[in-house]
Amino acid sequence: MSGGAADRDGLSAAEAARRLARDGPNALPEREARTAWKIAADAAREPMFLLLCGAALLYLLLGEPLEGGFLMLMVAATVGMTLYQEGKTERALQALRELGSPLALVLRDGSQQRIPARDLVAGDIILLAEGARVPADALLLSCHGIMADESLLSGESVPVRKAVAPDLPGPARPGGDDQPWVYSGTLVVQGQGRARVTATGARSEIGRIGTSLGAVRRPPSPLQRQSALLAKRFALIGLVTSALLVLLVGWRDGNWLQALLAGVALAISVLPEEFTVVLTVFPALGAWRLARSHVLTRRLAAIETLGATSVLCVDKTGTLTENRMALRRLWCAGSAAAPAPGLPAALAEVLRVALLATPQRSHDPLEHALQRHAALAPPAAPGALLVHEYGLSSNRRALMQAWQPPEGGAALLAAKGAPETVIALCHAPPAVRGAALAAAAAMAAEGLRVLAVAQARHAGPWPEDPAGLPFELVGLCALEDPLRPEIPAAMAACAAAGLRVVMITGDHPDTAAAIAGQAGLDARAVATGPELELGDPAALAERLAGVAVCARIVPEQKLAIVQALQRGGAVVAMTGDGVNDAPALRAADVGIAMGLRGTDVAREAAELTLLDDRFTSIVEAIAAGRRIFANMRKAMAYVAAIHVPIAGMALLPALFGWPVLLYPLHIVFLELVIDPACALVFENEPAEPDAMRKPPRARSSQLFGGRAIGHALLEGLGVLVMVAAAYAYAVTHLPEAEARAFGFAALVLANLALLLSNRARDGSVLAALKVANPVFWAIAGTALAMLLVVLYVPAAAALFRFAAPAPATLAMAGAIGLATVAALELFKLATARRQPGIRAPQPR
Repeated sequence: MSGGAADRDGLSAAEAARRLARDGPNALPEREARTAWKIAADAAREPMFLLLCGAALLYLLLGEPLEGGFLMLMVAATVGMTLYQEGKTERALQALRELGSPLALVLRDGSQQRIPARDLVAGDIILLAEGARVPADALLLSCHGIMADESLLSGESVPVRKAVAPDLPGPARPGGDDQPWVYSGTLVVQGQGRARVTATGARSEIGRIGTSLGAVRRPPSPLQRQSALLAKRFALIGLVTSALLVLLVGWRDGNWLQALLAGVALAISVLPEEFTVVLTVFPALGAWRLARSHVLTRRLAAIETLGATSVLCVDKTGTLTENRMALRRLWCAGSAAAPAPGLPAALAEVLRVALLATPQRSHDPLEHALQRHAALAPPAAPGALLVHEYGLSSNRRALMQAWQPPEGGAALLAAKGAPETVIALCHAPPAVRGAALAAAAAMAAEGLRVLAVAQARHAGPWPEDPAGLPFELVGLCALEDPLRPEIPAAMAACAAAGLRVVMITGDHPDTAAAIAGQAGLDARAVATGPELELGDPAALAERLAGVAVCARIVPEQKLAIVQALQRGGAVVAMTGDGVNDAPALRAADVGIAMGLRGTDVAREAAELTLLDDRFTSIVEAIAAGRRIFANMRKAMAYVAAIHVPIAGMALLPALFGWPVLLYPLHIVFLELVIDPACALVFENEPAEPDAMRKPPRARSSQLFGGRAIGHALLEGLGVLVMVAAAYAYAVTHLPEAEARAFGFAALVLANLALLLSNRARDGSVLAALKVANPVFWAIAGTALAMLLVVLYVPAAAALFRFAAPAPATLAMAGAIGLATVAALELFKLATARRQPGIRAPQPR
């Protein structure tokens, strides 16, 4: 393909594939993926792995190769389970990375295509637009007012102007005006253009200086820090207690190898290595589930914040409405009509001037709606040139474009914007201005978006402020963006969940109030941008306290609104799509970018990206966040609770001189139930039926705070008392091997009772049994089957030092399990009366 043809039509798919195979993907070097060998090597350094290996070695020293071999088999099983869990997490994260890969608009085979930026190759023709990240180093072939923020590479604090200059010998360094080069990772803040890719991946400017980015790691989240501290405390307690037990048993019995074995068993029983499983598997799989609901999680730490969201700030256009603007009415001097063939001349003139004030390459659906009716307007003067523009600003909510006729003379300045802004510019009698404002208010009250249209003639230099030009009011245009049909139900769901929704829009207050009323918001609680121009942050927070609608808001005010709401104690989720929304998205507790119409910089500033731009996806994400957090809390409580009876039954027999109940291989057996239980049962637990009928949790609430820890430890202590009492009875009435089998069976069944109780953390156990969770039944069935094997298969029973219990004895162990369920239910009822944060079990 010739150079000219390639610049016009782009590369062919076959040529692009050849170059991609030759040059590799357009991506910076990433941190090395966690392969199976890497995961296994990391697992081998974990304290639990080392303790299991030490116990196996002790058994071999004691001349018990069966026990040693079994423990080594359990070591392999533990590593295998780690490989499965970590591999599942890595696959989920990789799926998220692929979903989150930035896209580039490229010409291939003569047509525009949106492809992953990593598939770009040198020679590709890319299309650039305002708000987009440049996907690769490239040479501009056409440029329409492009300004680029290159501070990432050059350190310049202001955007630089670009120009087409194809004769330059080679790429220049980033920075400086009028260069024809654009660079990967920089941001187009204004304009559009077309460019030919010259360098990708590590060969780009950012690739040469930024390969070290792959080694940058984010600091741990508060959740990770809290859980790591908790795990360290458990480990310290376990190690100190184990050392004391070794000294006590060794000094008392004189058998230091057996004492060391008992100490290792106690250490294994105390270490809560499952905390790590909960912290890695739950957020990653939760984010993967969110992605299937069209919500992409860019930062997993946002998962823990979603459930605490108390205020949801949302755009009107495209989020609550369909972002499908349609021109509904034109108004001029008291007459109004819908746009249709045969439009009166005065109303056609309104449309003509509105079109003259509309940028040709706009991405605004409102302006597209006007352009769709261009055939109804008188044709513009042939050969007229666009000579000046006044953009939208916080002080002047209007767009203006000046057109110079080909024969020269005064230019026509066409203005289109907010009625109060444009009408104030016009030199019209008060009666005319009052009639126009009244018509605008009446149409806005119907939920229509109203624009005023004016024009002025001017010859000579253009002033910085056009307010002094002789504007004449031409008329009004009314447009409509219908509410999405699912919004009222979603708003009702938010209200039931204690979520306050604040609609933020640049529309007229009456238009905003009409849409708010249709959506189910309080249409009377409206604040406007000018009203919120308060210097005192405390006054702004107070003004926003009861507001449901913020109208006439410019993007720069969104940051102040978010910060004011946070100052009032709210946990704020914020939606946005533009470059100017990025500070507010970054400041919000959860920034939510629009995936369809949002800019790259908005998506990069946000924690979540809506792949379908639907408001209901936000509500579903908050519900999912609450479910994930609740399930993580259940899992953490279960892990903390179950380690109490296991550690206690590893310690108490040694202290009271009873036969040893738990050797390391017994504890490993229990770990084979606990690990998949916390990683699979709780992660698959469905949301509580009333999860979205409860208020958001407090910002200060911890995943596993002091009260929750105390509650879990008391649960575990109750289970320990029951199992210890049963074993104390057994050692005085049964032979040692049968007593051990009975005590172990009671502990396994009590473990399942605790697992069931924590599934129903805020409800009754009977209700939890009705909730579908096939994984729970699979884990419970597997645990019971394994228990029967080690009790009644002679080889396994000998390995575990069991004697097969009589049916009546096994029935007693079953009764201990049922009694444990009943005791845990009574404990819930008792604590629910004293602690307002814990509800009594209720039927579902």
